[in-house]
Amino acid sequence: MPAAIKKTIPHVVLLAYVAVILVPFLFVLLSSFKANNVEIATRPFGLPKIWAFENYKEAWVKAKISVYFWNSLYLSLSSAVAGVLLAAATAFALTRMKFESASRWIYQFVLIGMLIPGNVLFIAQYLLVRNLGILNTHWSLFLPYTAGALPISVLLIAAFMRSIPGELEEAAIVDGLSAPGLFVRILLPLTLPALVTVFIVNFLGNWNEYLLANFFLSKDSLRTLPTGMVGFRDAFQTNYALVCTGIVFSVVPVLVLYALLQKNIIEGLTAGSVKG
Repeated sequence: MPAAIKKTIPHVVLLAYVAVILVPFLFVLLSSFKANNVEIATRPFGLPKIWAFENYKEAWVKAKISVYFWNSLYLSLSSAVAGVLLAAATAFALTRMKFESASRWIYQFVLIGMLIPGNVLFIAQYLLVRNLGILNTHWSLFLPYTAGALPISVLLIAAFMRSIPGELEEAAIVDGLSAPGLFVRILLPLTLPALVTVFIVNFLGNWNEYLLANFFLSKDSLRTLPTGMVGFRDAFQTNYALVCTGIVFSVVPVLVLYALLQKNIIEGLTAGSVKG
């Protein structure tokens, strides 16, 4: 087989995979601008005859998508940021401070958390949240979201920090930097690609989380987008255009984040794999 064909085959396979992923979203996006179910059924991939932008206004205001959207956005952002900062501080202590034996045991203990499925902890989390008196508040999601993301976050950031030359740390100490100054002024800027990657992973997990949000929150004004979309689907199940509009609202923030930060994500996943 010619070398040119061998190089082409992987690209064709990847393009086919991308098409399989994007075609359903294209259908949803086009359907969200159509006026009725008949047009969606007869022309599923055709452009709308009349672009029904009012679908977005109706879903945003009347169907309370705005409430669910902002609840999800600030919960996902705040818990992802808190998780990144806590994981970065933990990784700094484990990889750069001189407590080799203790750091090794603590690191192994943290990684054990990756072996425990999140759903197994559901009952324990529910009892803990109830005993703390924060059930049916956003704290009941913020704390589990932040804590649950720590194992994988510490793993990724620690791998990146280990690849940073120790000479930089020694030079900073000679210049008079303390441990907090070394962490904030040297390590955090250098680990930015890993921090962005961890932030995206945590944000996506929080944005799409359904189980805890469904059982820990009963007030409609506190619901997140995944749980709110269930009620939205039930209320507008005969109006496919509005259902597709709600799906677009739930997908667009993720696409925007990937589009803006894709370079940082790739750097964060690969830079810590090579020590130099």
